[in-house]
Amino acid sequence: MAPNSGFAILLRSPWWVSFAIAAVIVLLCGALLPAHLAPFAAVGALPVAVIGCIAGWRQWRAPSAARVQAVLQQAAAMPWRQFAQRLEDAWRAEGHEVQRMNGPHCDLRITRGEQTLLVAARRYKAATHGVEPLRELQAEVQRQGARAGVYVALQGAVSEQARGFARDNALALLEGDALATLLLKATPPKT
Repeated sequence: MAPNSGFAILLRSPWWVSFAIAAVIVLLCGALLPAHLAPFAAVGALPVAVIGCIAGWRQWRAPSAARVQAVLQQAAAMPWRQFAQRLEDAWRAEGHEVQRMNGPHCDLRITRGEQTLLVAARRYKAATHGVEPLRELQAEVQRQGARAGVYVALQGAVSEQARGFARDNALALLEGDALATLLLKATPPKT
């Protein structure tokens, strides 16, 4: 699905937006079409309502903003070894095989089936994240024949040039809510 398609935008919006749009479609069909055609045309609102259900389910399962902030603050206080172990545990919880790398440009190799990703996470506390570490990661991805690369940015701003480079070279930036959601998978359940 294209990132800026109508359905993709609705999936990122609050769940009630989709239901409001579906209701407007149904009301417009009832008001503007003959009575014998209105129910058939109103069925067109069904995909929008389904998107609302999917968005609601995702939002219900998502961690709260306070929980996300707490996890990110906790990760910011971790030394590298502990943070790397937390990333490993989280990806293993998702069903990936994880291998530590000792190279200067990538820290982890995650594999699931035939797909291999290289992860650069050591600069997770950098004040700014520029293009150079992404270039190094991209070169390593090509050298090792991996499918793609993941760059972890916990703190600091990722420059627009770095974002553009990542987008153009199939590199994923793992930051903010997505990083917190991943790290939560490594957290043991509270008893």
